[in-house]
Amino acid sequence: MSKFIGIRHEDKYEMERRAPLTPKHIERLVKQKKLDFVVQSSPKRIFSDEEYIQAGAMVADNLDQCSVIFGVKEMPLDFFQEGKTYVFFSHVIKGQLYNMPMLRRMMQVRCNLIDYEKVVDEQNKRLIFFGRYAGLAGMINSLWALGLRLKDYKLGTKLSKLKQARHYHSLDEAKEAIALVGQQIAEEGITSELRPYVIAFTGDGNVSQGAQEILNWLPVKEITPEKLHTLHLRKKLPDNLIYKVVFREKDLMERIDGSPFDLQDYYTHPENYRSMFEQYLPFISVLINCIYWDPKYPRIITKDAVSKLFAKGRPKLTVIGDISVDVEGSVECTLKPATIEKPIYVYHPDTDTVTDGHDPDGLLMMAVDILPAELPRDASASFSDVLINFVKPIADADFEEHFDDLDLPRAIKKALILHNGELTPDYAYLEKYL
Repeated sequence: MSKFIGIRHEDKYEMERRAPLTPKHIERLVKQKKLDFVVQSSPKRIFSDEEYIQAGAMVADNLDQCSVIFGVKEMPLDFFQEGKTYVFFSHVIKGQLYNMPMLRRMMQVRCNLIDYEKVVDEQNKRLIFFGRYAGLAGMINSLWALGLRLKDYKLGTKLSKLKQARHYHSLDEAKEAIALVGQQIAEEGITSELRPYVIAFTGDGNVSQGAQEILNWLPVKEITPEKLHTLHLRKKLPDNLIYKVVFREKDLMERIDGSPFDLQDYYTHPENYRSMFEQYLPFISVLINCIYWDPKYPRIITKDAVSKLFAKGRPKLTVIGDISVDVEGSVECTLKPATIEKPIYVYHPDTDTVTDGHDPDGLLMMAVDILPAELPRDASASFSDVLINFVKPIADADFEEHFDDLDLPRAIKKALILHNGELTPDYAYLEKYL
């Protein structure tokens, strides 16, 4: 007899509609692996209760009979039950203070915690992620925000026809809309006041690649950061091209002592480096921030850099799509996470404050922190494509065994933060945050 596997409904955010496993994947697990599922009833999940019932799962108001429970986002303190196994994005690995009460509660009731974020391969690359969909939705939203801002500036463009990602039925529908705008730009060109139009990306991982995938539906030419300084000096530029620039760590940071940049040294000793990105800001129209950041690393953009930019009048930089959403982090003027309901706000460098909406004064910020939830059906399906391979091994594992003897795939065992309520060796450092 199989253990019952639970799928929790999401309640951290009103607009969170994703699921870790889709009905299609559950049907495969039921038929091929003979697993039993209980799906917590939800009126807002992108997949209906009926779809899960048709897939062979039971639907219930609670998951009390389940020993293993899969979710997406953090779970409330009163949800955890003695000795059960929970799999979700816990957001504790940086010692996030706001989630330490949750971690303490899980320790008190001897839970097992597996975090998707730490499921990695031999090269330490993540295996189960929504990152690409954060990039896809973030770029759609950033182009939509750009259309609003340019309309505010009386520079009405084809982009003003675009919508926020959540208003498209699917990713394909969004791509079709953007491709149509791209065709119009290719045929009719870009307003002369905006040329050369430059969209810059920080980072080249899954998030950045997703964002670039959307931009590439427009007429784009990629240039290197080194060419950005001289692009505006060229006498003849095509009037129907958007220039794309991708900044990697070596383009963003320099050693304080002037010696050559070394990526591994930067990861190991970030205190020896500083940002050199400010020099590029005057030449960028839109910045899409996709880079992983930790407080030990230098910021890419400081509030001071933004203030200097605005001190010279309205800058070329119009929109920052901060997909990473580290509050006052890599982009210091990201003062708060935005919501799907209110996805954009304006940063006012003179007062260091923000106002919701797209007031034409200040820097327009798109900083939604659950972007994949704007494309819930596509994002869930992609996530579930990978997670399905780990469900049975997790369900079959005997978590009462000693940690060293646990029969789990290596990638899952590396992601096991709590084992019977105790921090596993790789996560013992979290004790200091508790």
